[in-house]
Amino acid sequence: MAWFRKEKKPRQPRREKLEIPADVWEKCEACGHTDIREKFVRNLNVCPSCDHHRRIRAGEYAAILLDDGTIEELEESLRSTDPLGFPEYPARLKKAAKNAGDADALLAVGGMMDGAPVNLGVMDFAFMGGSMGSVVGEKIARLGQRSLERKYPLIIVSASGGARMQEGVLSLMQMAKVSAMLAQLAERRIPYVSILTNPTTGGVSASYAMLGDAIIAEPGAVIGFAGPRVIKQTLGQDLPEGFQTSEFLLDHGMLDTVVHRKELKKTVSQLLRHMSGKPAAAGWTST
Repeated sequence: MAWFRKEKKPRQPRREKLEIPADVWEKCEACGHTDIREKFVRNLNVCPSCDHHRRIRAGEYAAILLDDGTIEELEESLRSTDPLGFPEYPARLKKAAKNAGDADALLAVGGMMDGAPVNLGVMDFAFMGGSMGSVVGEKIARLGQRSLERKYPLIIVSASGGARMQEGVLSLMQMAKVSAMLAQLAERRIPYVSILTNPTTGGVSASYAMLGDAIIAEPGAVIGFAGPRVIKQTLGQDLPEGFQTSEFLLDHGMLDTVVHRKELKKTVSQLLRHMSGKPAAAGWTST
């Protein structure tokens, strides 16, 4: 009676292959922690495991520091040229603009911070390593002039490998031009806050990055003029571990404070209110 007997066949577990897009995951460059990209984004691109501050774009810094809906880009028409006829420089500029989506290595904006007007310049390392060329210097100078005319505080976020070698002495001249503008702000007692991110090196660190009325750095940021190899060869001796990090510079009096990215807006806002000598409701406009 085999036809009345039901044969039991082993069931195969039902498996569905889930396709997970490759760009969903992000990996921390410092500790190797892997997590979904959304978690990094919600944490302002700070690693949730080791607190490493990852490099972010200029527009993201502007969104962190300024109030929603108040950001106005300034000096959009400025473009780098090739005054020295440097080989392949125009092609590199086009490639950088295409990859970074920006016109140059600094985003200049006006906006409100906790309800008070400020001028903000943010360097973008994605554009030729955040190199300082004529356009970067001109944008900062114009932001400074705008601050002079309107008596608005100036904030510069630095992220740069230094002066742009393709523009030679013209890029080095920006150090003096911007420093002169900042001296005028100081004479008029208009606050200037410098925020240093990873990395801030070369001519940028030797000029406006270190001229702030208050100098703030993100945790773990590399800050210095020359690289450790060059310094070691020059001095002929071993260097302390981590001597170019923001924490080391804070311990040796080069910075005023090291601030977590989540606290940047709050800290800068408090500093500007303190420097203006006015309560929050009165804004920061200098008298």
